[in-house]
Amino acid sequence: MKSVFARRLAPVALVAAFALPGGQPAAAADGIVLPAGTGCEFNLGYAPTGGKLHTQEFKDANGNVVRSITAGKGVVITYTNYGYNKKRPVAGKSVTIRTDGSVTETVTNPDGTQTITATGHNGLIMFPSDVPAGPSTVHYIGQLVYNIDPTTGVFTFVSSTGSQRDICAELK
Repeated sequence: MKSVFARRLAPVALVAAFALPGGQPAAAADGIVLPAGTGCEFNLGYAPTGGKLHTQEFKDANGNVVRSITAGKGVVITYTNYGYNKKRPVAGKSVTIRTDGSVTETVTNPDGTQTITATGHNGLIMFPSDVPAGPSTVHYIGQLVYNIDPTTGVFTFVSSTGSQRDICAELK
């Protein structure tokens, strides 16, 4: 069974959900370390700092959240290559991205899935269980659309416009 926790990625706090088989990621200074093969082929550190994010929720007549919007700016994200040793990750090359803001809209669909439309600076980590299958970590500047099935934790990439940065390739 997969354990699922919020994969809110920068600033950017992208609304998503890391679906990690068998446990939580290790802690890294003010962030997390994802096991090798999850976000990149190596252990990947993700540490967001700073920023101001605001979320507004919209509810239906029954009080269920059907849409939310998160907006903000000023988050600094550091991605770090922690090597391949899962038991003793050692920090190596890092990439730090100063984000200039983002807006993320999450819509809950009638079938319970969610459609996320994110504009501005946003990171997305795709796991091997996602569509398309990861591991991959990409930082987007522009618009990004993907779906999440909260029952399975599977993310399905829909589209993107603008520029993208392959974080795993930069950290090799």
